[in-house]
Amino acid sequence: MESDAIQLILENIRDGVIKMIVSPVHFREIEATSDTAERVKLFYLLNNYGETVKVDMSEARRKADQLFGSGFGVADAAHVAFAEAAVADFVTCDDRLLKRCLKSKLKIWCGHPLQYCLKEDIQ
Repeated sequence: MESDAIQLILENIRDGVIKMIVSPVHFREIEATSDTAERVKLFYLLNNYGETVKVDMSEARRKADQLFGSGFGVADAAHVAFAEAAVADFVTCDDRLLKRCLKSKLKIWCGHPLQYCLKEDIQ
């Protein structure tokens, strides 16, 4: 069901129904992907369907540092801090990350792809 939810979200992104916010962290992580085909596919998705938004990067960095200090991994802290700075929902398949997000009292919605589909009534 999670795979189906991800596909529904991606279809809605491609159709322009919902937006996918892209942070600089996405590109850094993808550059580290060893599978060339996967890396190309992900760059295509981000470059063609992702939306870049302006955020206060110093504030996002402060939030990322705070999250890192509370147990988040470096990249996870950066993703979550950027999402909060962009006032964007944060969708993840990572159960441990989601638990940390929910305990951190973030100012944004956080959840799994299936929860996001239910919240947004994506079918």
